[in-house]
Amino acid sequence: MTPEMLDRLGEFRENALAAGIPPDDIQRWTDLARPCALLDARGEGPVVGRLGGPLMLPADVPDPWCELAATVDLAALPAGATGLDLPADGHLLLFADPDPDGIGEESLGTAFHVPAGAPVEERRLDLNPGWRNVSDEADFPQGPLHLRTAVSLPFHISVYDPGSPFGCKTLPEHPRARELCDVWTVLPHDDIHTGVQLGGYAADENEVEDPSVAAGREAARREERGERSPAEPGVRPEDWVCLAQWEHSLRGLEAAFYSWSISRQDLAARRFDRVYATMTWNP
Repeated sequence: MTPEMLDRLGEFRENALAAGIPPDDIQRWTDLARPCALLDARGEGPVVGRLGGPLMLPADVPDPWCELAATVDLAALPAGATGLDLPADGHLLLFADPDPDGIGEESLGTAFHVPAGAPVEERRLDLNPGWRNVSDEADFPQGPLHLRTAVSLPFHISVYDPGSPFGCKTLPEHPRARELCDVWTVLPHDDIHTGVQLGGYAADENEVEDPSVAAGREAARREERGERSPAEPGVRPEDWVCLAQWEHSLRGLEAAFYSWSISRQDLAARRFDRVYATMTWNP
C-alpha cells in the first residue's frame, strides 16, 4: 500500500468511527482492502494502454469471438499497482460482449495476453454483437488510458446461501457490512469517467455478492453442465478475483456494471482464456 492509500483508509476509519461502527468491525473490513489501478480515458497520469482498437494479435492466434474493449501495457504498470499476479510485461487484451440477453447464461467476454516481443499484426473483425441491439453506440469507446493508483474495499453486503429463498444471507463475519459500504461510498472519490479498473473489487448496483465470486459460481455451474472445460481440482468460487471492471459509458447501457473475473489459480498459470465476464443491468 502506498502512503496515499493508507491515508485514504485512515480517512475511512475516522468516518466509520464517527458513524458509530465498532473499531473491531472497521479493522476487519479494512483488512480486506486491495490496491487497484484506475485507467482513465480523461486522466492526466502516464499512458498505460488504450480503450478500443487497433486489435494487434500474433498471426497464429484465432479470431476472438467478441470485440476489443481495452489493451493494457503491463510493463507500464508500477509493481504492485493492481494487487494481482499479472505478467510483468506484454499486453493484456480485454474483449467484451455486454449483451443483456447473456446475463447469467454465459461469459460475456474473454481476455488474452500477448507476450513481450511477440510479432503482431493488426486484425480486423467482422462481428455483429448483441449489445448493439440495446445501445445507441456504434463502437466501444476509444482513446488512451491514463494511470492512477487507488485502494479498493468490498462493495457487497452478503454471500451466497442456497438455503435462503433469496439465495443470499448477510455476511456472517461482517454484520455491519452495509454501514461500512455506506461510509466508503460517501467519501469523495476520483471516479473513472470512462476506462478500466484493474484489480480491487468489482461492483454492481445490487451490492449482493462479490461479483467475482458470483462469476466463479456461474463458471462452475457451466462446468458441471459440460459447457466449459473443468477447472483444476480445488478451485472454489471464493478463489475468484476481479481482473478488471469496465466503465464503458455505452448509451442505453449506462446502468450496466461489467467486469472480467478469474480464479487466482488460473491467473498464476496465465490461463487468461478462462476469464469469465459478467454484467448486472437494471434498466
